[in-house]
Amino acid sequence: MLGAVATGVASRGVVPIENSIEGPVGVTLDLLAWEYDLCIEGEIILRVRHNLLVNRGVSLNEIREVYSHPQSLAQCRGFLEKLGVSTHSTPSTAAAARTIMGRRECAAIGTRRAADIYGLEVIAENIQDFDPNFTRFIVLSEGDHEPTGRDKTSIVFSLSEDKPGGLHEILGFFADAGVNLTKIESRPSKRGLGKYIFFVDFQGHRKDPHVMDILRSISDRTPFFKILGSYPEMTDY
Repeated sequence: MLGAVATGVASRGVVPIENSIEGPVGVTLDLLAWEYDLCIEGEIILRVRHNLLVNRGVSLNEIREVYSHPQSLAQCRGFLEKLGVSTHSTPSTAAAARTIMGRRECAAIGTRRAADIYGLEVIAENIQDFDPNFTRFIVLSEGDHEPTGRDKTSIVFSLSEDKPGGLHEILGFFADAGVNLTKIESRPSKRGLGKYIFFVDFQGHRKDPHVMDILRSISDRTPFFKILGSYPEMTDY
């Protein structure tokens, strides 16, 4: 998906970035940080309800294997453990539904739409471990969004290893400016054990004068710094 946007095959791409049960989607964060120079243009927050799909006429006690996207499997861990099945990862829930076609001993975690497309049926509904279950998606393009007055900005940065209190200093810029952070999390930098990069979301647009001052200060004090984009914050979901 990201490759298609980066090469111009698609004008926009939508990928998951975090879930209310399982937390961050690591592969998305890594690709944003290291692989692609794309911008977050928007965010979409959806309530997710997972269903167990089987071939028609299959009963629950016939199932031995369940296929789905790794995030979906993780969000339904408790249900799957009680079912006593082995699990297999697929690139998407749609791919999982396609994989089990004609295989009576196999089930997939997916949507009702996938069941309709691949001639399957829903044998169990809302099998996620916690409810409500929300996934936040980001819309990626070559540029981010113009200011709307209700914006959010995402950045990623690393810290100097020889400077104690570096993260405290960075976060202090936001506190001093009265800017609200909506998310902060660390992620292995892939540069060695104990080395991390930090993802921060905060309210405001990168073109706002006070935000520009914060970003300039962070850039001057970090060895790696990247603005991932500014975009309208979704609050009604």
